[in-house]
Amino acid sequence: MSNHPLNLGLRFLLEVAALVAIGAWGWSLSDGPIRYLWAIGLPIAAAAAWGTFRVPEDASASGRAPVPIPGWARLALEFALFGWATVALFARGSTSLAGIYLGAVVLHYGLSYDRILWLVRR
Repeated sequence: MSNHPLNLGLRFLLEVAALVAIGAWGWSLSDGPIRYLWAIGLPIAAAAAWGTFRVPEDASASGRAPVPIPGWARLALEFALFGWATVALFARGSTSLAGIYLGAVVLHYGLSYDRILWLVRR
């Protein structure tokens, strides 16, 4: 079920929303020109980690792994990114949106039980 097009679409939307939430949170960290660095730099760093640290043969990444890591580490990275986005939404005062986002993440991982089992076994 994890490779169903609708679930992959949901995952993509969750990833994009995470980067937007992290960028918005970064914007609120300070005033002045440095806020641009936070708003752009934090999402870039998160996206770089997301795309770089992969599990070899992971179907969700076309099997490519620029920096191979174990499955449990990838799962921890995903939970960290989605968790960071949820906390960022709460911190910005968007509690309803944070709840909806967290619910969508839970739905995605519920539908991706086969991938979670695969990652844990790798």
